[in-house]
Amino acid sequence: MLNQQEIKLGFEYFVTGWHLIQQKGLRRFAVMPVLLNVLLLGGLFVAFVFQIKDVVSNLMDYVPSWLSWLGSILPILIIGMILVLYYFIFATLSGFIAAPFNGLLAEKVEKMMTGEEISNDSLWDFVKDTPRMLAREWQKLVYSLPKIIALFLLSFIPLIGQTVIPVATFLFSAWMMAIQYCDYPFDNHKIPFGLMKNELAMKRNMTVTFGGLVSLCMLVPIVNLVVIPVAACGATAMWVKEYRHLFKFAQESQNGAEANMPLEKPPETGGQIVSK
Repeated sequence: MLNQQEIKLGFEYFVTGWHLIQQKGLRRFAVMPVLLNVLLLGGLFVAFVFQIKDVVSNLMDYVPSWLSWLGSILPILIIGMILVLYYFIFATLSGFIAAPFNGLLAEKVEKMMTGEEISNDSLWDFVKDTPRMLAREWQKLVYSLPKIIALFLLSFIPLIGQTVIPVATFLFSAWMMAIQYCDYPFDNHKIPFGLMKNELAMKRNMTVTFGGLVSLCMLVPIVNLVVIPVAACGATAMWVKEYRHLFKFAQESQNGAEANMPLEKPPETGGQIVSK
């Protein structure tokens, strides 16, 4: 069921991302991901231009004769589905490439908004933590890839593949975009992927609205290069306003409970204390 308040929040956090990335001290963290994505997107565009004609021709060979009357429409729909596939490839690869930079950007945004330092790690500690960040990206890929493949295969079912599946594909891409960028602030606090996913699902309207706006911007040339750090900033603002206090309170309660636990007495045997 649609929740207008959550939808409004999704818009607000996306707009907040655009404001935050313009703040002094944050813009430099967006430069490297943008440059890397320019190279990545350029390579994918060249591959698309040189291969699209052959791919469409091969796929049209599988269209049954009784659907020949759709001959003028199907190529357009097929091109649209291929563009969606390239979009997923770009989003996935850019996620791997930009993960360390976006994680650092999310940390700086949170510090700016809260005034609290997340960690005092050195540059070397950050470099050592990069494999863990990439492993987290792999976890997201494992979660999304089977669903992407299923949607792509279902898109070849006549009529359903050209009506229902594109809508389902967009909604799933919106969900994944929200997961992709909200994961950076969550991961900075070492919150498990499954727990993060469940928390985002609790406010699904806000999450999908935010991710949908990111997805739409990903389809716009030039804009799709700068929207990545914008989305990271907006997602961090969402974390600070919607989730940070929940996990901070839970952590403080756990620490307090551990501090108040009585010291365990060593077991006694025959009146003699036995050291462990």
